[in-house]
Amino acid sequence: MPQYKYQVRNSAGQVQAGVVVADTIGTAAQILRNQGSHVLAINPLSAEQTRAALMQKLADLNAGRPKAKHVLDFTTQLAVMLRAGINLRSALDGIAEQTTHPGFKKVIMNLKQDVEGGKQFSQALQRYPKLFGPLYINMVRASEMAGNFSEMLDRIAGYIGQEIETRKMVIGAAIYPGVIGTMAVGVTVFLLTFVLPKFKGVFQGKEDALPWATTFLLGLSDFMVERWPLILGALFAIGAGFYAFTRTEVGSFWVDKSKLTIPIVKGMFRSLYISRSLQTMGQLVNAGVPMLDVLTITGDVSGNKLYQRLWASVHGSVKTGKKISNTLFKTTLLPQAVVQMISAGEESGKLGEVLDEISAYYAKQLKDQIKAVTSMIEPLMIVLMGSVVGFIAMAIILPIFKMSQIVK
Repeated sequence: MPQYKYQVRNSAGQVQAGVVVADTIGTAAQILRNQGSHVLAINPLSAEQTRAALMQKLADLNAGRPKAKHVLDFTTQLAVMLRAGINLRSALDGIAEQTTHPGFKKVIMNLKQDVEGGKQFSQALQRYPKLFGPLYINMVRASEMAGNFSEMLDRIAGYIGQEIETRKMVIGAAIYPGVIGTMAVGVTVFLLTFVLPKFKGVFQGKEDALPWATTFLLGLSDFMVERWPLILGALFAIGAGFYAFTRTEVGSFWVDKSKLTIPIVKGMFRSLYISRSLQTMGQLVNAGVPMLDVLTITGDVSGNKLYQRLWASVHGSVKTGKKISNTLFKTTLLPQAVVQMISAGEESGKLGEVLDEISAYYAKQLKDQIKAVTSMIEPLMIVLMGSVVGFIAMAIILPIFKMSQIVK
């Protein structure tokens, strides 16, 4: 089907360009009008242009969605260029030319078009709430009112960098147990489905003399070899069911609560959520964002349903004229020492500074706890893997040893 390159003005007055597929040029124009756009230009694409457009779409798909690293680089470059005296539109144009990610390049160009159309930068950012997030948008809005745009971008870049580092540490802590666990399962399945069946003929007719462990493993091996499609189907159904359960309100709440109750990892997750919540709150308070907006955003970015409910409760309390610490003294999600420091910060008018210090302390504590969790999980996983493999090996070797004794 033919493709047509178009340029339209949408209902918001913004000029947009793209490619539409239609039978005729008239049909293409009607499709665009039905979307509420005013057609400025529309032309058929040649075969070479169509091929180029298709290759560009494939390149966009292969590049994936923009990530936090792209936002961090963009924010850092923009802060430097604005500090150097370059105006916002020229800075966006220059960053777009240097950006290699096609999807993020389009985002920057759209931001530039919105700014050229008379919008504030914070309003332009609202087109991409998932990419930039409420904290980013609100801090930019506050800087536009205060006149410290480049300084605020530096603060935002520092926050994003800290979030990326924290995410890497948490993922890194999970990689080793994941690898060891996968190896343990893989080795166990290999022994039960490929190794143990080869000993079945050796034990034929001697079932009464076999230890219970050998009998159990032979039965489990037969079941896995004969019913493997059923096992795979059941595992897939259980996995899909659990995933669907975690997507529900009850399931996600259960998962978040489990993170704070499992003995080995609860301290790590507690430090993660406290650090993230108070760092976000401190950044927004220092940026001059209204307190009710601060509490709403803090709850949204906390990453845990329990903490989200806590900050929603604090929001309701502050809305009635109470202090932040009044509600926090009633919760067990924050240590009482932390709540007392927050209360002191409210009384002294230095809440932002206090929150920054507390979040920095818990960020350091998070690093220490990730190392502690990793150091505990490593030997546990090794012992578990050794125990499983050792149990299977003993179940095979022990009856062979007994039979050799009988022969003698």
